[in-house]
Formats: sequence, C-alpha cells, structure tokens
Amino acid sequence: MTSFMKTFADKIIEFNKLLYFEGLLPEGIRIMNPFRDNYIFQVSSSFYRKYYNDNKPRHLILGINPGRFGAGFTGVPFTDTKRLTVECGLNYSGRQTHEPSSVFVYEVIKEYGGPAQFYRDFYITSVCPLGFTHTGPNGKEINYNYYDSSELMSAVLDFIVESIRIQIEFGIAADVCFCFGTGKNEKFLRALNERHGFFNKIIALEHPRFVMQYKSRSRQVYITKYINALSQA
Repeated sequence: MTSFMKTFADKIIEFNKLLYFEGLLPEGIRIMNPFRDNYIFQVSSSFYRKYYNDNKPRHLILGINPGRFGAGFTGVPFTDTKRLTVECGLNYSGRQTHEPSSVFVYEVIKEYGGPAQFYRDFYITSVCPLGFTHTGPNGKEINYNYYDSSELMSAVLDFIVESIRIQIEFGIAADVCFCFGTGKNEKFLRALNERHGFFNKIIALEHPRFVMQYKSRSRQVYITKYINALSQA
C-alpha cells in the first residue's frame, strides 16, 4: 500500500487551518485571522486545490500581512472577491470587496500568462501570515502593518520566523524570494534572512498598493518591471 503523499495544496490548507497567534499584542491592536471563519477557510481551500494540487516546487512571494478587503475576505493574499470569481473562476457568495492591490497583482498575472501559469510557478503569502487592525481617527477599523510599531514587531517576530520556516517546507525553491515592498518590509525581510539564511537572494518590488495609490497612470511600467523580475526565478 502506498502512503499518502501530501500535495502543495494539502500543506497550505493544513497550515492555514492551524494558523494561530498566541502571543500578546500591543494595546489597541487586534489580530485578523480569516481562517477562523469556516466559509473563508473553505473558499481559500478551493483556490489552493485548484492551483496547487501537485508537488511542483514554487518560488515564494512575500507581501506584508493580509489586508481586510483581499485575504481578509477570501483567505488568498492579494485576491479580492472580484478577482477570485472573475479571474480564478471560483464561487463566492459573501460580501463583495475591491482591493486596489489585487487589481494590480492580477494585471501582472494576466501579463505573465494567467492564474494557472502564474500559480504553477509562484506561491504568494506574507511576511506575517495573519493581519492586524486598529481603530482609526474616524472610529473605523483600518489595516495595521506588523512593522507599524516596534512593540508589534517584537511580539510577532518568533511567529513570523516559524511561519516562514514551515512554508519553505511546502516545496519552496530557496534560490530567490520576491518581496512586495521596497521600504520597511524589504528592510525587515533582508535582516531576517541575514540571520536565518532562508533564501540565497531577495528581489524587492514596489508594493502593489504603492503602485495603485501613487503610480497608477504609469502602472504598465511596474507591470513590466514585475514580469522582468519574476522571469529571474
């Protein structure tokens, strides 16, 4: 009898199911774990079974941490509900969301050859696989990045290191890792990599949110830059 061999999808789904942060957060900061919601967990699992149901090695792309209107609703980084249904062909019956970062990433994916080709070669996650929120000046819940305070960064450091270690074991090619963010995210990841030796090389690209917020009219330049960088994998 042959033993059951876990696929790349099986490993991601198991990781997401068990993903939990047990540490203490700074006052006013709340954890965002979409996988505690059974529907989101099922939606994301369907995505991973569609695109990762194999044992092919992939290169890692690391964002910052999940955003409320992308992975916060779908469980898939940089994939809002519209991209999930229209671009990936998956069913979703919850609240519809629009995330500008997702728009840009899927423009890159289209240029690369489409979701099937892109996800055959890459696995997108985040330096910190869970998100954070706090209450903004207007009383609304807004995103909070893991590096927005030294207290939060210290609180999640061990969690981040362990999460990266586990995900590399999915079947990640460690010769090069791509980082979304050329500021604090890149700085943190390079320091982490210097200490732990996860990857031989890190290639940083302007974060999709930065492109959409400040460079939207010239975003084709950044799409081309992304494609040229990803071709180095």
